[in-house]
Amino acid sequence: MSILPPSRLFPAAEEADADGIVGFGGRLQPDWLLDAYRHGIFPWPTGQPGLPIPWCSPDPRAIIELHRFHVPRRLARTCRSGRLTVTRDQDFHGVIWGCATSEDRRGQTWLIPAMIRAYERLHELGHAHSVEVWHEGRLAGGVYGVAIGGLFAAESMFHTLRDASKVALVQLVEHLRRRGYRLLDIQQLTPHTAQFGGVEIPRREYLRRLGEALRQPVSFAEIQSQPLQSGTA
Repeated sequence: MSILPPSRLFPAAEEADADGIVGFGGRLQPDWLLDAYRHGIFPWPTGQPGLPIPWCSPDPRAIIELHRFHVPRRLARTCRSGRLTVTRDQDFHGVIWGCATSEDRRGQTWLIPAMIRAYERLHELGHAHSVEVWHEGRLAGGVYGVAIGGLFAAESMFHTLRDASKVALVQLVEHLRRRGYRLLDIQQLTPHTAQFGGVEIPRREYLRRLGEALRQPVSFAEIQSQPLQSGTA
């Protein structure tokens, strides 16, 4: 029995196969993406042209517990140093493009052009957001993701300067805490996210938490959004 109300586009996440795949095909359009995220599902293209889109709901699922987020001591010093400036939703295109083209992702990114267009459209509609990190007036790193209710699904990060993506993540978590978010989804655990307190939980537990998060009346935007000096609360 599914924990969440039924989707009009996808099978229940609990019906995913052993690889976490719920189905193939569909469209990278806002209605499909929002329906997917509301049901614990996300697209994960292979990056190979012509292949249908896999829609996934892995088990276990990785999250960062907002109240247990860990900032390593050296990174905390970087955040306080004042060398970097942090903004929100000032250059979504630059962040997602950086995630797709950063040097370590060339030739192996799932951020195909159709994905970039789809998430940029979500940003225009107010459902996708970015945190940017600047150094000497140039974009040095960032993170972007999808926000629905009290869910923030972090999609990808990039950096061209050491620690810039980590500073972006620190600022994202601080912002989500202030705004009252309940669930920070990171999909799969990596050594990079584990150092910040990322953990894996069973998919069923994730779906339960997702249902609670979606009922939260919170929003990503603040009344006034001004540039932040890194390390500010």
